[in-house]
Amino acid sequence: MTRTSHSYPILKTRFTSCQVKRVDYEMKPKAGFLSLAEELLFYILSLLPCRDILRCTSVCKDLRQTYMSSSRLQYIVELSGQHLLPVPNTGRDHTPVSQRLQLLRDRAHAWFKFDLHSFKTISIPNIRYGQTFFTDGHFYFWDEVENSATIIPVLPKPSQQIIERKWSQEALRAVPHSINRGAFIDPGQNLIAVLYYVDDDSETFYIDLRALDRGGIHPRAAGRTLFLSDLPEDDDDDLIETTGTSLKGCGRHIALRRVYVTSVEDEDGEGISHEHMLQLQVWDWQHSTTSSSVLNHAIRYPAKGSSDFCFLENNRLLVIIEDLKLYSIEDMSQAPQLLACFLPPLFLSNLQCIFPMDDIEHGAQLQMQARQTMHTPDPANQLLCLTASDLVFVISTRIFFDLDGVAVAMSIPWNRWGPSNTRVLEHPDPTRFKIHVRGNRVLQSFEVDAGSIQYKLRMMDFSPLAVTNRRGLGRVVKEPSTIDIARS
Repeated sequence: MTRTSHSYPILKTRFTSCQVKRVDYEMKPKAGFLSLAEELLFYILSLLPCRDILRCTSVCKDLRQTYMSSSRLQYIVELSGQHLLPVPNTGRDHTPVSQRLQLLRDRAHAWFKFDLHSFKTISIPNIRYGQTFFTDGHFYFWDEVENSATIIPVLPKPSQQIIERKWSQEALRAVPHSINRGAFIDPGQNLIAVLYYVDDDSETFYIDLRALDRGGIHPRAAGRTLFLSDLPEDDDDDLIETTGTSLKGCGRHIALRRVYVTSVEDEDGEGISHEHMLQLQVWDWQHSTTSSSVLNHAIRYPAKGSSDFCFLENNRLLVIIEDLKLYSIEDMSQAPQLLACFLPPLFLSNLQCIFPMDDIEHGAQLQMQARQTMHTPDPANQLLCLTASDLVFVISTRIFFDLDGVAVAMSIPWNRWGPSNTRVLEHPDPTRFKIHVRGNRVLQSFEVDAGSIQYKLRMMDFSPLAVTNRRGLGRVVKEPSTIDIARS
């Protein structure tokens, strides 16, 4: 009995704490990420960036199957791959995600259906001197000789209002004896803005805002006329001559670039000094007819096409004068605020900045179209074309949005931003070579021979999905390009 009584403590000591824990662990059911409900897996993966979703699907067969069975996850990846953003406030839209996904894929593959033998012929005005723009499915022409404007529908969207009109000089006149200097047309907002001056004062400009379809004051405009600020140091003894103007807009903003020369007699009276200046003024035309957002800049090397500008989104403005300066116009009560300065690899002349804004989100217009579009291009992941003399710079706009660590006071040299964000193409003669940019694609046309009526087209796709979607067409270029610019 004594031996038996002593056996209980001994038996108890044989079941160690480690053994008890091991048995208890083996009795618990296994739990892990893949054992979660499928709906929860979809939700967790949908919170990840596009690249992380693809990384997960590449390392695990189960996650790959989860991805392939979810139209929503594929939709997220397709949006990111095409550098698109979902349109906000589209909760009322009940289009199935699978249908949205198919629309996106059709968009990505659309240019593989490009057919040179399928075309539409339209009659266009014969304009020797003027400007031509393509926006919102319409061609817009400004004739500098006749001071007239024409808009013609070419490829309007199914849900879009179609406008076809021609305005003579008389029809564009805002007031009697006025002379038109230019116009800006935005079919998406049913807006035409006309720049003019009255013939007894050729250096005082006004901007007239009208409804594009029926004339009269625009219903969302703060007033009929936008007023310009005075020029800096505008003395009565100074002779001022405006040598160039351009009018552009983006959503609720309209901007006027004015290049002028001031001539001042020297103090000794023996000569006249000239100073070339640029004034850039931005209005929030839906809220005010005046503006404090004015930028003044001296032009050290005046030449034809020595400056230009473009909107990158509602609150960012890129101004090119010798270099590329990025400004914020978020606060319209003050002058544009410099965010960064990017140095080009050479002196820029004969400038043209090409960045279509009619697909970029801009307030009320987008909200009206929300149920039709469901997505909009991401302005931080688009292409901008800058033509300068005989070269074209195709620039990724991400460089103008990823500004972490950038000091405003320090200019960024070309070798720090250019080679990794830019492709440089030859563009010898602007009269024979044309360039157009849309999203992440660039279309370049050029004559086969001088004076020829035959043209070649070069299409380039810079989107992340371009290689995946190319279907064996074209050539994938990964190596850096080298162009001799010493002559420019």
